[in-house]
Amino acid sequence: MAITYHTERSGFAYKGRRLTSRWLEEVVKAEGGIVGEINIAFCSDDYMLQTNRQFLEHDYLTDIITFDYCQDNGTKRIISGDLAIGVDCVRDNADRFGTTFERELKRVIVHGVLHLLGYKDKKETEQAVMRSKEEDYLALLDKMA
Repeated sequence: MAITYHTERSGFAYKGRRLTSRWLEEVVKAEGGIVGEINIAFCSDDYMLQTNRQFLEHDYLTDIITFDYCQDNGTKRIISGDLAIGVDCVRDNADRFGTTFERELKRVIVHGVLHLLGYKDKKETEQAVMRSKEEDYLALLDKMA
């Protein structure tokens, strides 16, 4: 079982892989799951737009697309999936929200993992739960750093 990091048409080099992997393992464990195969890909805008069009039929950019491959093993849920993260979109959002790129990137990563854990964000109430979980787990990361 592993968390791996990749790039898709972006020259982005992600630092802090070990800490991020330990953190995400703690997030999954706290939510009652087991880490399976989680692939995190840092992508260019053109790759994200193409992926949105191909898989979601959206003709716009997003900061993350989550592909869920989770399975139940009888007692616990094995958390597996692909997270496609639009690096430029995350950078733009960090500016818009008045935070650092690194902080916004961590928020987006845990957001994708929370989706794999079953959290939704279509309704306002779901969004509030998602934001609260993001903040809780970002605080956990701060303690681990």
